[in-house]
Amino acid sequence: MNYRYLGNTGLRVSEIGFGAWAIGGLTSGQTSYGEMDDDISLDALLTAFDCGINFFDTADIYGNGHSEELLGKAFKEKRSKVIIASKCGYRRFDSGHDFSEQAIRTSLENSLVRLQTDCLDLLQLHNPSVEIAENNGLIAVLNKLRDEGKIRVFGVSVKSPSDGLKFIRPAWQTIQCNFNMVDQRALNCGLISQAAAAGIGIIARTPLAFGFLSGNFAGKDVEFKEGDHRSRWPTEQIRIWAEAPRYFLKLNDNKSRTLSQLAIKFCVSFDGIATVIPGITNKDEAVENSSVSGLEPLTKSEIEEIICIAKEHSFYVNTK
Repeated sequence: MNYRYLGNTGLRVSEIGFGAWAIGGLTSGQTSYGEMDDDISLDALLTAFDCGINFFDTADIYGNGHSEELLGKAFKEKRSKVIIASKCGYRRFDSGHDFSEQAIRTSLENSLVRLQTDCLDLLQLHNPSVEIAENNGLIAVLNKLRDEGKIRVFGVSVKSPSDGLKFIRPAWQTIQCNFNMVDQRALNCGLISQAAAAGIGIIARTPLAFGFLSGNFAGKDVEFKEGDHRSRWPTEQIRIWAEAPRYFLKLNDNKSRTLSQLAIKFCVSFDGIATVIPGITNKDEAVENSSVSGLEPLTKSEIEEIICIAKEHSFYVNTK
């Protein structure tokens, strides 16, 4: 496993991390990836750790806190060896935000209990509005929590990469955003390069485009189960992403890597990205994803071809 510094935070993270939304299990409405087996999830977490993954990303609302509970159970005895990031701001997926000091403190305290720790490595505001970037009162609250030893660093998890540009400011230490072979907005809008220049760590989520870049949905009539957040998407968008992997297949000619590994390797090919957090639900995925770190780097021509494919094809129903 290769490790990188998370911007200027001083935190050294595995370049392949663990996205822990799915293992939280089923929540009401279309707000999760469905039911999960805790034993399988715990096995995935421990296998990932054994494979060198030390960065685990969760949120207080993933599984209504259950994702955090699983992390707490898995790493109680290994706490000093892992870096855990969580989020705050939502009470429910369908509710508005609450970034008041009381709400943040309550959320954080509950997260610490579930994680069985007294300090969170990274606290991220969950999908904040861009106006938050200059909210000095809120920044003061976060600095206070850091001074109290409740958190080590803080940042944001933004809805869109363009929102992330607003947080290229000294107060913010990390930015989490979508980035993958069919969603290159973070590259195109300059977020990756500008964050790197400012010493802000980028955490790239959805490297597999919600599972579609694995190729597992190609040629199928895709229908997600009730509760799966992807079931909310337009049918045409699902069809487009299900077929997207075929444009990248030729890059794996005479290569032993899987499509998933190609997709993740593309994301880690950019120095401005500190860690990539594919969603992992079982030990086989943990092994496959973590092994990307040991694969040979993509060539310059391979990276350019992936960028070119994204420019030549529209992978969104409406707009990017």
